[in-house]
Amino acid sequence: MPPIVIGRIAVALDGSPYADHALNFAIDLAKRYTATLTILAVAPMVPLYLSSTEPWAPTEMPEGEIRFYRGLVDSGVARAQSEGLTGVTGVCLEGHVVDEIVAFLEAHPADLLVLGSRGLSAAKRLLLGSISDAVSHHVGCPVLIVRGLPPGVRPPTGPTPPSDG
Repeated sequence: MPPIVIGRIAVALDGSPYADHALNFAIDLAKRYTATLTILAVAPMVPLYLSSTEPWAPTEMPEGEIRFYRGLVDSGVARAQSEGLTGVTGVCLEGHVVDEIVAFLEAHPADLLVLGSRGLSAAKRLLLGSISDAVSHHVGCPVLIVRGLPPGVRPPTGPTPPSDG
């Protein structure tokens, strides 16, 4: 069997501890495989529902939202670089989270995508949807879904960023 080559890794962040755990995995894998690392975040566009003739209209993204997600990317890049990685890039996108991640990876293929998962129950996943589940079904590369949290990290109890990662 030929060796597995992982030269390009992408990781998506949403500000949750689950995504932070996924970033740890991605950094470790990038070091082990001497791979480049792309750190992605998508500021989610919230649709504005109108009349039945127009299903939805995009709204203007609040500047604070964009700054929040840009900050996630910047701090992720800084963390990866502080771990000794040199081939690190950061990308902040705006729009529908699943569509933006899939489109980015179509334009900039990766050998592996790393995502965090909140581990939604089947009922919640049916009602709310799962970003990690949807992305994993639509990208053309292997996907590592990092479930759970590292030891000693408790799940958040307050409001979290608008994502179900």
